[in-house]
Amino acid sequence: MYSSSHNAMQQYKSTKVESAVFEASPHRLIGMLLEGAIERTMTAKLLLANGDVARKGEMIGWVISILEGLRASLDMSKGGEIADNLSALYDYMGRRLMEANLKSDPAILDEVVALLLEIKAGWEGIAESVGDMNPSGEVNRPTRSAFSLGV
Repeated sequence: MYSSSHNAMQQYKSTKVESAVFEASPHRLIGMLLEGAIERTMTAKLLLANGDVARKGEMIGWVISILEGLRASLDMSKGGEIADNLSALYDYMGRRLMEANLKSDPAILDEVVALLLEIKAGWEGIAESVGDMNPSGEVNRPTRSAFSLGV
């Protein structure tokens, strides 16, 4: 019985995430990626504490993939120094995550979470100051609920 209800919950969660992604603006999608990276890094730390080395490695791998996606999404021609700095920071965090995985070091995971939270706060501040664009490129004024969606 647990298996059946657990599978149903996973399907519901997957559908909820897919729906949120489909409806999200490009700005919100980046926010969702940052949230996913934070969540998976914290999960990796919990798995490390519980001795689940294999799943810890999986979570860290997911975070590295997210960081690579964020880095690839940077517009280096228009982003100037900010894009350069973010690219270097994403690269740094990826290297630190590989080190955390090899050394099973929770302090490094804490460092990465702190950096991700700082980037996320800055990203949310951009939306608050200039508005958020919907998928058709029109600017929407953000609301509090725009940043409270759980993924």
